[in-house]
Amino acid sequence: MTRIDAKFAALKAQGRKAFVSYVMAGDPDFETSLAVVKGLPGAGVDIIELGLPFTDPMADGPTIQLAGQRALDAGMTLARTLELARAFRDTDDTTPIVLMGYYNPIYSRGVDRFLEEAKAAGIDGLIVVDLPPEEDAELCIPAQAAGLNFIRLATPTTDDKRLPKVLTNTSGFVYYVSITGITGAAEADAADVAPEVARIKARTDLPIIVGFGINTPEKSRAIAGVADGAVVGSAIVGQIAAGKPVDEILGFVKSLADGAHSA
Repeated sequence: MTRIDAKFAALKAQGRKAFVSYVMAGDPDFETSLAVVKGLPGAGVDIIELGLPFTDPMADGPTIQLAGQRALDAGMTLARTLELARAFRDTDDTTPIVLMGYYNPIYSRGVDRFLEEAKAAGIDGLIVVDLPPEEDAELCIPAQAAGLNFIRLATPTTDDKRLPKVLTNTSGFVYYVSITGITGAAEADAADVAPEVARIKARTDLPIIVGFGINTPEKSRAIAGVADGAVVGSAIVGQIAAGKPVDEILGFVKSLADGAHSA
């Protein structure tokens, strides 16, 4: 059982929804990013999605693209991202970390080496948005053999014919993308999300977490109310981009977490 599996088991026992936060590793610099990440559990975050900076983030809107560029400009690399995770683990051995990004940096490092280093750094799961199920032998199956969850995205365009393929070899949770498009492009609508979550739940026992287009405590509560939890990324990254103090950023995160937990 991974930390992700244990977290969802604990939430289920408590009758609570999950709140998942995304931040870009190294944005705007290593020290500030580490301070934010270390503060997330205390702000109510159940699972941390740690963005892996990449030069061509095709699924991300301007907010997260710019965060990745700031991180890269500050010298962030895959190795430094794992170093950040290790530094977080010095004081927190329970909060799950999901590394979210693109395959190119992992491929360049070498899959076997990457998986060994990621596991040692305390990474619990991977979301690699540009590796479809047809490429499972490339990373998904080796990752699961190494004890890491491989989390897949389902979208509004994932029809009933495609869904079983998407769910094959998926573990940890299913990330449902609430909108058609890039991150930060539109707002999620609980009325649209609810039937889609129900459709996916009919095919899997995995938790369904909904992300993209959630930017307020009210929206976080509404989306968590029709799923097993909510993910917020661009809205938090926007606070970091604005140069807000760490405690103010974490206060905003807490308001979002409180929204999801009140569902």
